[in-house]
Amino acid sequence: MPRMIFVNLPVTDLKRATAFYEAVGATRNPQFSDDTASCMVFSETIYVMLTTHDKFRHFTPKPIADAKTSNQALFCLSAESRKEVDDIVGRAKAAGGVADPSPVDEYDFMYGRSFEDPDGHMWGVNWLDMAAVPPKPAMANA
Repeated sequence: MPRMIFVNLPVTDLKRATAFYEAVGATRNPQFSDDTASCMVFSETIYVMLTTHDKFRHFTPKPIADAKTSNQALFCLSAESRKEVDDIVGRAKAAGGVADPSPVDEYDFMYGRSFEDPDGHMWGVNWLDMAAVPPKPAMANA
């Protein structure tokens, strides 16, 4: 069985966050969702657990950072094409997110954009043509 990843994100408004992630292509798994958490499925191996702040505090004694003013992690999803990158970022913006808070990455072998969800969590969306990647891409020096 392939390894799975579960990203846990604290959110201020669970219904709004759930609708946002559905708009960018995730589906809510009701089996692992309730009024304190939504399990959002991107693929068979990628899950995002959206939790209320009260629920999130059950997992850590550390303070919850405000993702709009600080950043601890950046998340990235792969896309099948440049068009899908643009589609996902467009859906994120239409659902109340911020499009392109980071510079666009554009190379012959890679295209990437980003969005920020309503709570400030930043996501990259990248298309990559592995067959066209040079031995040491110019971006490796950036």
